[in-house]
Amino acid sequence: MNESTLAPEVLEYYDRGGEVTRLTASATGRLEFLRTQDILRRLIGPEPASVLDVGGGTGIHSGWLAADGHAVTLIDPVASQVAIAAKLPGVDARIGDARDLPVAEASFDVVLLMGPLYHLQTTAERVAALAEARRAVRPGGLVAAAVIGRFAPWLDALRWDLFQREGATGLLDHVAATGELRPRENGLRDVFTTAYTHRPEQVAEEFAAAGMAAEVYAVEGAAWLPDTLAALLDDDSSRVRLMSGLRDFEREASLLGASSHLLGAARVA
Repeated sequence: MNESTLAPEVLEYYDRGGEVTRLTASATGRLEFLRTQDILRRLIGPEPASVLDVGGGTGIHSGWLAADGHAVTLIDPVASQVAIAAKLPGVDARIGDARDLPVAEASFDVVLLMGPLYHLQTTAERVAALAEARRAVRPGGLVAAAVIGRFAPWLDALRWDLFQREGATGLLDHVAATGELRPRENGLRDVFTTAYTHRPEQVAEEFAAAGMAAEVYAVEGAAWLPDTLAALLDDDSSRVRLMSGLRDFEREASLLGASSHLLGAARVA
């Protein structure tokens, strides 16, 4: 995936800074960010590692990974995003395609795909990106990939009472049946951008097709749904209890479908 192969609406979304503050400005974004940090820190461990952040955008994850002491290389297809990430201390930012990584085989301890699987619309493309991540990681290394949950658009519409909005029914019916989120085709220009949403079982299946056995984690679980989320995150003791509970239930199969995002993670033999 590079700028020439990104759908125009996807490129426009990222060029206008659609992701710059998403993980810091809203309560749901803050929860996603905190939980992603929590899961990745436990999986990567405390020792310094070489990390490849594929599709890392402006470096929202690369920044804290570098601050933790890891050697971070970021690759993204959007030049404007790479230019911002390149200014982060300790981050080597380059333009590149998740399906054809410009790195040597077995050259990193950790390969992260925190965004590419959102926008690769076919199974073959997503498996190709995962296979490239597997190629780039050293034996014993970690590959982790984030996806949007299949039911997140419907639950988001429920949270914001969007069911009566023109175009919403068509959008929600289509994404539930196919996984394809296409808001522009339904006249909804302010609803994210063209993306793909995964059923929980698809995550492990696509990892397996790329030669890896993945464990699947619920990032937010159902905790992104309550109106009280901001207050829970702002209160230190409530935030600790919330994070502890989400950690306890993050692998609970019956709750995976309620999560807005899922994280697949595999150790490469």
